[in-house]
Amino acid sequence: MLTKASDAPAQARTVTVGTASAAPGEVVRGVIPVTELAGGTKVEIPLVVVNGVKPGPVFWVDGAIHGDEPEGPLACQIALREVDPQLLAGTLVMVPVLNVLAFEAANRGNPGDTFSFDMNRIYPGRADGYLSERVAWAHSQWMSEVADFEISIHSGGAHSYLAKAIFVDETPASVELALAMGEGWGNIMSNFLPKGSPMAQMKAIGKTGITVELGGRSATGPEAFAHVGRELANSILNILRHYKMYPGEAVYPSPRYKGQQEALLAPASGIFIPEPGAKFLTLMKKGDPIATIRNVFGDEMGKLVAPADGLIFGLRALPNVNTGDWCCFYCKVEGTRD
Repeated sequence: MLTKASDAPAQARTVTVGTASAAPGEVVRGVIPVTELAGGTKVEIPLVVVNGVKPGPVFWVDGAIHGDEPEGPLACQIALREVDPQLLAGTLVMVPVLNVLAFEAANRGNPGDTFSFDMNRIYPGRADGYLSERVAWAHSQWMSEVADFEISIHSGGAHSYLAKAIFVDETPASVELALAMGEGWGNIMSNFLPKGSPMAQMKAIGKTGITVELGGRSATGPEAFAHVGRELANSILNILRHYKMYPGEAVYPSPRYKGQQEALLAPASGIFIPEPGAKFLTLMKKGDPIATIRNVFGDEMGKLVAPADGLIFGLRALPNVNTGDWCCFYCKVEGTRD
């Protein structure tokens, strides 16, 4: 069980992250300084500390560790407008954009940093490493010290759309945090990255984190993008309510599945055409059709089928596909979490 506001020390305290230092009842923006580029541009990680007037734990939210995933920044914007520190017990720390150089390039990783391109594979980085490793390291030092529990917000980025999905480390505290995401978040899988991510770092130091997925390329139109941001912000608020950090009743997902991810790759090149009846987060049987790949003349070049009983939580958003490309993210369901 994670720390709740009711278990915290009797007095609220000032919370400092990077250049932001917030006394109880304050909202303070700041940065985590990293370095300076050749042209003089500072590399800094933006953040905001919302510090409640009442004592409680520190809930830390990370967005855009992949630079082509803007859903986390949007969710943080909404939550920042809606969380009142005068009603908050504990502290909400939000890092809208972790991988700042990748975000500015709208790319999964920093295009100028080949050897540590994917920050969600090299986290917590190194103090004396490649540039992306140094950005990760600067962030990890503050998160490791300050945060009690953390969520990393991801999406399908430039290549896919992902419906609501969560990765946990299967400790009771991690599963509890996943369930606190709220309605519709019942696709809860075991972590496929034993190291290299913020949630893995939190586990390594005896704390709790989860990785959540929602959104991507085919959900960036005005209404769809706004909906994704709203859903993620709702989850931030729901987590605060679950841990008694904010007024209101938390809600929870039903059903709640346990499973393992399998990424289905293209068996051939061509045009990726999903089955009309294939639906996200809907139980399927092993062998059920997911998609067909056809060449430019319409000839069938390959098929994707369900590898086991389970459900689709992500599909490719780019119809043009080459052999070996990501096509489908599938949860092989192992049971329910009652």
